[in-house]
Amino acid sequence: MSNCCSITDLRSKEVISSKTGCRLGNVCDVEIDTCDGKLVAIIIWGRGRCGGLLGRDDDIRICWDDIDVIGKDTILVCKEPERRPPQKRGIFENLFHS
Repeated sequence: MSNCCSITDLRSKEVISSKTGCRLGNVCDVEIDTCDGKLVAIIIWGRGRCGGLLGRDDDIRICWDDIDVIGKDTILVCKEPERRPPQKRGIFENLFHS
């Protein structure tokens, strides 16, 4: 049995906080250190507001060291994840912020 998995395999897994039991979402992206080729963090996109028309909530970044277990269907994380602003904004984002 291999302990390896692909990025595609990671994207199909649900991420759960073992601290709160809350579902955080699914892996949407990863950060890789290009110098040593190691995976640094997984990214979960923030939830869309109004079907994505008003942008989305902050993305969730989870450091590799904060991952407890990668199971068949889920990834358990031990620490509250840090939030980061989403990379793209919705078309109406600037209308509602001063």
